[in-house]
Amino acid sequence: MRTFGDRVRHALLFEAVALAIFIPGSAAVFDKPVESMGVIGVASATIATLWNFIFNMGFDRSLRALRGTVHKTMAIRVVHTLLFEAGLVIMLIPMIAWYLGIGIWAALVMDLAIVIFYLVYGFLFNLAYDRIFPIAATAARPA
Repeated sequence: MRTFGDRVRHALLFEAVALAIFIPGSAAVFDKPVESMGVIGVASATIATLWNFIFNMGFDRSLRALRGTVHKTMAIRVVHTLLFEAGLVIMLIPMIAWYLGIGIWAALVMDLAIVIFYLVYGFLFNLAYDRIFPIAATAARPA
């Protein structure tokens, strides 16, 4: 199991590398200023992090109240993921549309592209992270 320090390193590296790729990449893809996409990237990452904490706490409390356990089956994990992403999309689309001065439809397309980027990035980042910082190496260190 990973240590607290390793989890902090993972989270910080995940966001730093993502933003280093996302900001210039999205500016080029969407033909928007780097500064604007930097604001969108940092705001989105901050909102996603806060939403993750709040949503997971509420989801687990609801799950315990409804089922008596927080154990998640595959079906519950799929529902969990879909509800999390739906909530995030609902929060981010108006912010993106307002900040960039674009329509809701354009903001939805942009947000879906961001979601796809983070799905692929998250998968690849975690593969790389596990190779660079194997669990056995971090678990052997004192807490």
